[in-house]
Amino acid sequence: MIVIASDHAALKEKTAIVNLLKNKGLQFKDLGPVDTTPCDYPDFAVKAAKEVASGKAKLGILICGTGIGMSIAANKIKGIRCALISDTFSAKATRQHNNSNMLAVGARVLGEGLMLEVVDAFISTDFSNEPRHQARIDKITALEK
Repeated sequence: MIVIASDHAALKEKTAIVNLLKNKGLQFKDLGPVDTTPCDYPDFAVKAAKEVASGKAKLGILICGTGIGMSIAANKIKGIRCALISDTFSAKATRQHNNSNMLAVGARVLGEGLMLEVVDAFISTDFSNEPRHQARIDKITALEK
């Protein structure tokens, strides 16, 4: 399952991503918000990150104005590797090499078309399972202790 969350400024973009997930037939959980009432992005980022860290969700997608705040907040949760991405090459690479479990994108940074391509690249790519990449992830995980 994939969890998705945004802030009020990225509600339109979140809806576009939800439609992409629906069209691909993927299971997802929309954690909000449901309208454009001003809200604080860390609240939604942490809610999504905890779902991923607990194993309830395999991947998470976060959207705010720039994606920066969401990625910072999500990465404070143990077990989260959230990558702020603006291109499809990096979206694939962060899954293949870093086994990133969350993606953050900026609604004010990417046009809708590119944003959907980035999301699709991220969710369609698996971790390579190469020992050299796993060894690096293990070093990152050790920093959480």
